[in-house]
Amino acid sequence: MKYGYARVSTVNQDLESQLQTLENENCDKIYSEKFTGTKTERPVFTELLEMLKEGDTLVVTKLDRFARTTEHGIRTVKELFERGVKVHILNMGLVENTPTGRLIFNILSAFAEFERDMIVERTQEGKAIAKQRGDFKEGRPNKFSKKQIEHALEILKTHSYKDVESMTGISKSTLIRAKKKREVAK
Repeated sequence: MKYGYARVSTVNQDLESQLQTLENENCDKIYSEKFTGTKTERPVFTELLEMLKEGDTLVVTKLDRFARTTEHGIRTVKELFERGVKVHILNMGLVENTPTGRLIFNILSAFAEFERDMIVERTQEGKAIAKQRGDFKEGRPNKFSKKQIEHALEILKTHSYKDVESMTGISKSTLIRAKKKREVAK
């Protein structure tokens, strides 16, 4: 049987393109999860690996969906080869259980890990530079200004949360947090 595996790192990311690619590859069954690849313990992936048997093929769209570290990727592929399972990584081809196939896989795994490490390093460098600015604030910028929140809190004195939300676009949860923050400040 041909099993597909799709993964994205966060709940906000979309699996659709990977799932479509795996369907186009005629996978008999497709497993997917939204779970960070920096962790080796991915529940759905672990379940899939345990059920694969001789003659099966594991299909993933890209190497970084399969393993984040070279060591983990090599160990996983070796275990699958020992069980007679084929590994097909669509952006690099069928990984063959030959000296050349394993060499190519090892090299590409090392590059994938290097790429991930470089992304993390650049992100950390950018953040460190940004923190040196006096106006740096970590996290996502506020959607609404202080003036907009204050205005909404004033309206809330005479209207329901639902009414204020429909008038201002500011959610009930944001209004509750702002109201608590205002009370603590008093």
